[in-house]
Amino acid sequence: MPDTFSPETRSRVMRTVRARDTAPELRLRKALYARGVRGWRCHRKLPGSPDLSFGRVRLAVFVDGAFWHGHPSKYWPGRTSEYWDRKIATNMARDERVNRELADLGWAVLRLWDFEIEGDPDAAAARVESALDELTETGPLKDGNAPEATD
Repeated sequence: MPDTFSPETRSRVMRTVRARDTAPELRLRKALYARGVRGWRCHRKLPGSPDLSFGRVRLAVFVDGAFWHGHPSKYWPGRTSEYWDRKIATNMARDERVNRELADLGWAVLRLWDFEIEGDPDAAAARVESALDELTETGPLKDGNAPEATD
């Protein structure tokens, strides 16, 4: 499917897409603060520039946009242009590479979808809090995957 905007209009639209302090990130931070979770920072020097990082327990939290990061319910290869298929595939490969790089550095990774946070920010904050609790008890995980939330 060809782009419906001219290159100039597409460029202007894309410049408005925020890379940090997005609405889902702000909602997650607000929900974490309301739960009493403190100590995060935006650590831009870590691989992938996690949206939140908890250095004491080495937990990197990413808030991924469903379209941009290829969630199956929000992005379908072949329904847009080759450009977007290539772009989203590259983003997904980069996410996997960043997960491995962080794991190699001893960091656990938790990825949350933007729509999960928008739908229930408290549940998303609870997942982060659960990962923090488990990492506080066990230390950073060897495989780089954050513990599953226990609901």
